[in-house]
Amino acid sequence: MSSTDNSPNPDDLGELPSGRRLQSVFDDGLDYPRLGNVTFRRGTLTDNQQRLWNEHWPRLGRVLADEMIDTDEWFGRSAPTILEIGSGTGTSTAAMAVQEPDVNVIAVELYKPGLAKLLGAAVRGGIDNIRMIRGDGIEVLNRMIAPGSLAGVRIFFPDPWPKARHHKRRIIQSGPLHLIASRLKPGGVLHVATDHADYAEWISELVDVEPQLEYRGWPWPDCPQLVDRQVITKFEGKGLDRDHDITEFLWQRPL
Repeated sequence: MSSTDNSPNPDDLGELPSGRRLQSVFDDGLDYPRLGNVTFRRGTLTDNQQRLWNEHWPRLGRVLADEMIDTDEWFGRSAPTILEIGSGTGTSTAAMAVQEPDVNVIAVELYKPGLAKLLGAAVRGGIDNIRMIRGDGIEVLNRMIAPGSLAGVRIFFPDPWPKARHHKRRIIQSGPLHLIASRLKPGGVLHVATDHADYAEWISELVDVEPQLEYRGWPWPDCPQLVDRQVITKFEGKGLDRDHDITEFLWQRPL
């Protein structure tokens, strides 16, 4: 590429690098999801989504990289930061961000059309406290989020991987809980919600597995953060349509 080539960097437009994606190896003896061989969904954007993406992604979005994020610089202010892993189409992300104007919200998602919908909602709604990262949530936590820097982590309706042979891909395991705890500030909150009964039972067996997290149960009236998701998510709506119960979990890193 010549020095005069002004073509946009694919990373600036949220494109994942070709070839094998970054994949961390953890040697702490804990259980982590095995995602290396999972094929993630592709999707195309509408013309309007693509226009908004080209214009606003370089400011509002990033792609997974070995680069710790300076949230003060990215948001242009110093404020508590909450990371949402698996934001989907961002319905609840945008709704909650409006209710939390003094909180920085970083939405992590692999599915580009989902991020495009959230980006459009943020731009059209003038919601300036949302930023987005395209990548796997565990890799983002490990490679881009500094230890002790987050006020909260949210994981709403993660893939339950219902078949027994796929349980190792579930994000709620001892390893991710340990990683999340390391990224939370003292007093920081982890909020998880699922509509899958077997996954809820799985999570219930892990509530005390991470010593750096104190399980607060649900509901927790004195929680220092917003825990009302305001509007139902796409996946929550499907669960309610099938009469699935919603189970929620709250942990806190002790002060």
